[in-house]
Amino acid sequence: QAPLVESGGGLVQPGGSLRLSCSASGSPFTPYSMAWFRQAPGKDREFVAAIRWADNNVFYGNSVKGRFTMSRDKAKNAVYLYLNSLEPEDTAVYYCAGNSRLRPIASTIKLRETYDYWGQGTQVTVSS
Repeated sequence: QAPLVESGGGLVQPGGSLRLSCSASGSPFTPYSMAWFRQAPGKDREFVAAIRWADNNVFYGNSVKGRFTMSRDKAKNAVYLYLNSLEPEDTAVYYCAGNSRLRPIASTIKLRETYDYWGQGTQVTVSS
């Protein structure tokens, strides 16, 4: 399991944009899937987006669909999350996660328990 390092969080005004990055060290890097989750104060960790490594298929949580985009760069062992049209409700710590154990299907790729290694998180604050 490659250590994961997130970056790119910060303070942004409503309607603004950010790009989060998640990099993995080690080679080869061949997870079954990679995902972004987020956790706001006092709330459960919420699924944001995931990418299935074998076919580059991307899945999104309902609250971010149409506003966020997840992509990968296999050559850099990295995944990205583009956050657009940000709202105060998007304020949270965003976590990158990797799945090295289970070939995911649509119903499992969104589950927290599918992922066995996590980054330290990066704070995103949306406020005027």
